[in-house]
Amino acid sequence: MSSNHHASQRLSLAGLVVALGIIYGDIGTSPLYVFKAIINGKEISEQLILGGLSCIFWTITLQTTVKYVGIVLNADNNGEGGIFALFALVRRRKPYLIVPAIIGGCALLADGMITPPISVSSAVEGLTIRYPDLPTIPIVIAIITGIFLLQRMGTSIVGKLFGPVMMVWFGMLGILGFSAIGENLSIFKALNPVYAIELLTEYPNGFWLLGAVFLCTTGAEALYSDMGHCGKHNIRVSWIFVKSALLLNYFGQGAWLLNHIGKELPETNPFYTIMPDWFLLPGVIIATMATIIASQAMISGSYTLVSEAIRLNVWPKVKIKFPSDLKGQIYVPSVNWILWLGCIGIVLHFEESSAMEAAYGLAIIITMLMTTILLVNYLQKMKTPKVFLALLILVYIPFESSFLVANIVKIPAGGWMTLLVSMSFMFVMWIWYKGRKIKNRLTEFVNLRDYLPLLHQLSVDDSLSKYSTHLVYLTSADHLYEIESKVMYSILQKRPKRADVYWFVHIHVDDQPYTMEYKVDHVTVNDVVRVEFRLGFRVEQKINFYFRKVVEELVKNGEVDVTSRYTSLRDQKITGDFRFVVLKRHLSNDNVLQGLERFIMQSYFTIDRFSLSEENAFGLDTSSVTVEKVPLVISPMKEFKLKRVYDHAYQFDVKSAPEEVSLCD
Repeated sequence: MSSNHHASQRLSLAGLVVALGIIYGDIGTSPLYVFKAIINGKEISEQLILGGLSCIFWTITLQTTVKYVGIVLNADNNGEGGIFALFALVRRRKPYLIVPAIIGGCALLADGMITPPISVSSAVEGLTIRYPDLPTIPIVIAIITGIFLLQRMGTSIVGKLFGPVMMVWFGMLGILGFSAIGENLSIFKALNPVYAIELLTEYPNGFWLLGAVFLCTTGAEALYSDMGHCGKHNIRVSWIFVKSALLLNYFGQGAWLLNHIGKELPETNPFYTIMPDWFLLPGVIIATMATIIASQAMISGSYTLVSEAIRLNVWPKVKIKFPSDLKGQIYVPSVNWILWLGCIGIVLHFEESSAMEAAYGLAIIITMLMTTILLVNYLQKMKTPKVFLALLILVYIPFESSFLVANIVKIPAGGWMTLLVSMSFMFVMWIWYKGRKIKNRLTEFVNLRDYLPLLHQLSVDDSLSKYSTHLVYLTSADHLYEIESKVMYSILQKRPKRADVYWFVHIHVDDQPYTMEYKVDHVTVNDVVRVEFRLGFRVEQKINFYFRKVVEELVKNGEVDVTSRYTSLRDQKITGDFRFVVLKRHLSNDNVLQGLERFIMQSYFTIDRFSLSEENAFGLDTSSVTVEKVPLVISPMKEFKLKRVYDHAYQFDVKSAPEEVSLCD
């Protein structure tokens, strides 16, 4: 990791402001809809308000403060956070934990599709207090579309405004809440957890209100996912200010509601009712800006999630752009437009934020449960005391499972949307992961030592025209003297490729996020060279660029001579040409596939058609790349007898027949 990245994570005033802008968008906008969801269609009572507020207070304290800010932020991968970063810490010892990582990652992607509609809708709907007949859907769609259109430009300029805007937002939350609390100081009784317990056990259908209460902590996962941008120290210190502002606003809304006991407030949003009438329009504008930032944070987080999934081989290779010079600023066009279509579909289907609440929350509680599972395994690896582990499991598994159950009942009302989106992403990840596993399992490796003399002979064989001065193959072989049989077939048999130097390049994805190392082995001096790149799971794989840098350093050290070996060109010290050969595997027609394996591989190659080509995925110069198709035989056809029938007029002397010749590899 670069020193600049370390510097960005140190505790500083600038770091605290940046943390406000990047980290807290989602959880910071929750006061817009949490209490509205709790009182939805119910008669206002002391038990409902004090119990709901008590649940909010203890959920934020236990889930956000204790679990995420206190515990999960310690599970950093060289300063980086997020469910895939956490999986990278444990995958060597327990590779099967890819299952909860995929489930959690897909649920988080689904949340990235739901957060913009509910956040922006909640803010814009504040205008209906003054303009009841105002159509909000076109405004919401226009704002969301604008957010996604701006993504390709990068957020380096807009990002500088995020922190100050969110500081204004949280300041507004705190001031409005503090002024409203004075209307009914008895609201502080909600600090007693007994009110939360009574709501869940005594209030009619009180347990199911947890689905609405959970909305107050939906942004907690973002604290962990975006840790790499700000550092845990800046997050922890800024959380003191954020939590104070959130609680003041929640308590202010509760105090206002306590003054309306016995009434039903079906169309009322307590967030806007505690605003002075003269401040309503500025309040809606600030709220809209905060929801745009919340949406931006979730969209950027989705890009990071997909880029990590690509490096960990659980998502198809897609185009990734780097629109600004800020570390971590990426743009994934395919993900951008998939999320945009999903957001627009959700707005058009649900129309109002109150209807979207049913779809919101389920995705994040699934992610949180998966994070807990990975966290426990990580803490086991770190030799954490068993008493602490047991306490963590006994508190948070039931705690989060309760929220999961409470959210599951919302499936018919809209939670099905979350499941549909999550399972769609999950299907793609599972197929890609299993398909690659099957391909890798059936890749045949040979001993490179057996071919070294032949490669040398081929290199100096003047009877063959030279294919390239330097011939480069990408290899998945982990060991120095292993190579895919298809690589040797490509060099020696498909069309003999004579070259002066054969290069084999291997890419190892490291568990550390920003590793950038390489290792060179001269298998045969001036004949065969192997280069192994160790790249972190957050490093862009610009192999063409990195390979050129390696060659330059090898030339500088006198380890290789890249001058052309053609006599006329060598005298002029002209560099020889480099050519990459990419072997693209396709499903062979000779396969006899059965059941699940047939479905997996057919689905895998269908998805592969829409993914980025290998040469583009690795950043190779397409003008110097040859792509060869190689059949992948997963389940060869069974032996069969083919009977030859002779024409009576045709006779063949077996004794004069030539020796048997094999045409197979």
